[in-house]
Amino acid sequence: MRVTVERSELVKSLTHVHRVVERRNTIPILSNILIDGADGRLKLKATDLDIEIVETLAADVASEGATTVPAHVFYDLVRKLPDGAQIVLESGADDSSLIVRSGRARFMLQVLPATDFPDLTAGEMTHAFTISSAVLKRLLDKTQFAISQEETRYYLNGIYLHATDSDGKPVLRAVATDGHRLARLETEAPEGISGMPGIIVPRKTVQELQRLLETPDAIVDIELSATKIRFTIGQVVLTSKLIDGTFPDYGRVIPSGNDKMLKLDNKAFARAVDLVSTVSSERGRAVKLSIAPDRVVLSVNNPDSGSATEEVPADYASDPIDIGFNARYLLDITGQLDTDTAVFELNDAGSPTLVHDEEDVSALYVLMPMRV
Repeated sequence: MRVTVERSELVKSLTHVHRVVERRNTIPILSNILIDGADGRLKLKATDLDIEIVETLAADVASEGATTVPAHVFYDLVRKLPDGAQIVLESGADDSSLIVRSGRARFMLQVLPATDFPDLTAGEMTHAFTISSAVLKRLLDKTQFAISQEETRYYLNGIYLHATDSDGKPVLRAVATDGHRLARLETEAPEGISGMPGIIVPRKTVQELQRLLETPDAIVDIELSATKIRFTIGQVVLTSKLIDGTFPDYGRVIPSGNDKMLKLDNKAFARAVDLVSTVSSERGRAVKLSIAPDRVVLSVNNPDSGSATEEVPADYASDPIDIGFNARYLLDITGQLDTDTAVFELNDAGSPTLVHDEEDVSALYVLMPMRV
């Protein structure tokens, strides 16, 4: 193999691909990236057996061939070469190494055979549709914070994507929950999702996708089955296994009878929550909201460090109510709202609260209260 490639293009592709590779692997080949030069293109591939990323870039292929090199060493090496440099990749003697040349610099990297590199065979995909990068990114960005970190509840370790109806219109809906808060966002249904199975996209796949969705006007081709999903974004193809589990019936925890309506300036409220939570305990992070007509008093009482109160004006006309929330969860949700006014729909101190933007209910958030 002998391939010449431009340094900035190789760095960009390696940035996408190398992140999938875990730094510690019990299987040596999984620490490597597959490099395959053919037909005027250089293909890079990495996998952890759950996710596979393939990216191709233009290259001058003088001699075709394939090998695998240590992912993080190769990425660091290329990244440190000067911008604008031409990089030559060629097989060493007996294909036991890869020689990397750039200017006067020469490196020799240990390799493993390309034939040993695993292939995450996707199998037959039953559904396919396209969606804009901006719409997909919004679905992921607005819900991923609520993904559960508890590995024992593995079926909550991702975003649930499914086709459903909302007000009589077909929509694509994304849902995530960790049992304490729930995020639900929907968008107009793309053509081709009718009848698609409900799928759970794993947390790591979501994180990689968020990084790959760099261009808002790009088109993303999505193919899926009950067990795998594939995203094609320009020259990048990400294939992932799906979580094999049943997502809970989230509709049961979305309150429908909350009749106490509280409207707040979102930024002023978030600042107040952040301020008073400074003295809250790291473990509980509880903030008490004393809600009365025209105002909300936020208070924290921590026996170890002190207490704090702050008041913000509000639009509220129902009976006074005291309710407690985890400050970090409150800030996570208010940080997702796009408009200036946050709407809280409340019932009582022990029932879940519904939060959304004043003018846009395509994104809904549910927050469980805390005892304070």
